[in-house]
Amino acid sequence: MAFSRAFLPSLYSIVFIVGLIGNGLVVCVLVKYHKGFNMSDLCLFNLAISDLLFLISLPFWAHYAAITKWTFGIFMCHAVTALYMLGFYGSIFFMILMTVDRYTVIVHCYTSMLSKHRSVRASIALALFVWALSLGASLPTIIFSQVKNESDEWKCRVEYPQGTAWDSFTYIELNILGLIIPLSVMVFCYSRIIPILMTMKSQKKHKAVRLMLVLVTVFFLFWTPYNIVIFLKFLHHLGYMSTCQWHQDLSMAMQWVETIAFSHCCLNPIIYAFVGQKFRNLFLKILKEWFPLCFGHCIIINNDFRIISKVRI
Repeated sequence: MAFSRAFLPSLYSIVFIVGLIGNGLVVCVLVKYHKGFNMSDLCLFNLAISDLLFLISLPFWAHYAAITKWTFGIFMCHAVTALYMLGFYGSIFFMILMTVDRYTVIVHCYTSMLSKHRSVRASIALALFVWALSLGASLPTIIFSQVKNESDEWKCRVEYPQGTAWDSFTYIELNILGLIIPLSVMVFCYSRIIPILMTMKSQKKHKAVRLMLVLVTVFFLFWTPYNIVIFLKFLHHLGYMSTCQWHQDLSMAMQWVETIAFSHCCLNPIIYAFVGQKFRNLFLKILKEWFPLCFGHCIIINNDFRIISKVRI
């Protein structure tokens, strides 16, 4: 409790500000320079939207952690939970889509799912389908979130009907959809992609796949601890490790791993800037347009992105 009130509000606020600026910039770059949109860009755009949805929920969780009671009512409890879950599943499903698309293009030499020959409507339909899957996976948690009065304090939490299997179903769903399936798909796809790339001379393809590989690796590094604690909570729910000490330890562990997982929202834009050559160019281009006094006299040398600043006297 002391940890929640002392540190979580500040940490959530920092993640919110940094993530909002970074992901907002990614969305602006992709919208402004969408003429060369490909499947990877479509997925990166929706990944940024997923992170933004997730980030919008953080100020509410920060306030909740600071005063330890929910003051926003039942509707906002449902809405904030929906933002949280949609951001979580949206990130996972669009990473899977991005990985499968690269796998089909590189390993089987098929045309990308979103190519010049495919219509804009088809790409929008595909994105909407993935969002529909994300909503479907999120629905149980959204529906059963409610505000309850506990010790004269209102709490926003998920409460499943007694005597049903919804509790167990949600734990299993989080582990299967949040870790097992995406990890299996990505390990399989990249284990086939990497050997083929090693024999290719196209640096452009190498850099594109390297960006996706870094995104996937960072995602799992930050979300796997969360999924492990979810699995331990599931065992606790089944009656294993059912002591009070285990309950307290799992509650504390959940606060730590949630904090680690939440901070992932700020990292994708940083990865784009340092790993993605295309994004680095576009970031600098849009910053030059928005802030000409700061960035208007920067020179990019030989695509090496070493910046020499010329100061006006």
